[in-house]
Amino acid sequence: MSSDPDAAAPRRRATIADVARAAGVSPSTASVVFSGKAPVAEATRERVLAVAAELGYTGPDPRAASLRRGRSGIVAVALEEHLRTAFLDPVKTATMDGLTDGLAALGAGVLLLRDDPEAGADAPTLATAPIDAAVLIGCSGRMLETLQTVRARGLPVVVIEGDAGEGVPRMELDNVEAAAQIAHHVRALGHRRVAVVTLPFDGERVRGDATPERIAAITTPVTKDRLDGTLPVFPEARVVSAGGSLIDEGVLAGRLLFAEPATRPTAVIAQSDLLAAGVIRAAEEAGLRVPEDVSVAGFDGIAVDGLGEHILTTAVQPAVEKGKAAGDAVARMLAGEQAASIRFTCTFREGTTTGPAPASGA
Repeated sequence: MSSDPDAAAPRRRATIADVARAAGVSPSTASVVFSGKAPVAEATRERVLAVAAELGYTGPDPRAASLRRGRSGIVAVALEEHLRTAFLDPVKTATMDGLTDGLAALGAGVLLLRDDPEAGADAPTLATAPIDAAVLIGCSGRMLETLQTVRARGLPVVVIEGDAGEGVPRMELDNVEAAAQIAHHVRALGHRRVAVVTLPFDGERVRGDATPERIAAITTPVTKDRLDGTLPVFPEARVVSAGGSLIDEGVLAGRLLFAEPATRPTAVIAQSDLLAAGVIRAAEEAGLRVPEDVSVAGFDGIAVDGLGEHILTTAVQPAVEKGKAAGDAVARMLAGEQAASIRFTCTFREGTTTGPAPASGA
């Protein structure tokens, strides 16, 4: 053990003044070497950098720059579900890719937060985290409460999928029209006994058959909009809610739908491609052929593993572009400019998972 009383003491971080003193130049000259804002003699630059390396000085403390600008350099992204669940969804991943592209010009970091009212006292939240702006993904009823917290701080906020009210830019899809196009396609194939597997209705994520009362009380905008496009075409459709956009959730819903041959649907419209993939898996478990015995359609247009030779009938959404638009909107607002809401259009893609209704179920 060392007898030096200072051996365990943390080493003080070297400053630009320390570098200037050791290199025999003024602090302003040393600062210019790191900022590159003015020319410096090559010999001087090399001497300053050599001394800085010796002292362990790597450049100005970014925290000091943030204080001078009055900014943290952080944009929060809030999701309702657990982050480990969110990033199992390729749509969320693609949206985040686009968002970080849109924020690139700011040089900002991204802080991922779960919008959880039961988070511990030490957990960062949109009310307490040192952030410059916030992006809310999926603006449900609970998210609207979160929105008030962000706005009370005077921070710019952008919403992806959901209407947060006047003055809040939103990046959304034509969910009603896209879902209606899928429903009309299924109906044109002769299907009348149809089921819909939905995304969660609300923060409770209750699974199973949905009553009209539950449907009327939906607080998740994407779920509601896609149902609003489907149910006018199939008002008698059986509606089953899933606990999330996951293949396993689609399997559970599919098992419920295919349990009784007498009431089995001839077509299932799922509100995400992952749910659709799970429904197909459940159909195969039940000995059903897709699409000869049951047609299945999804929504999103992502690449899904495990579909074999199937090409999913779906609505292809521009997830990356949607995220990038949200990042661009944040950058505009932080620059003191106005940011507009944008509505993106999905593209219908007919695959091999839908076909004519079997004669017994038309």
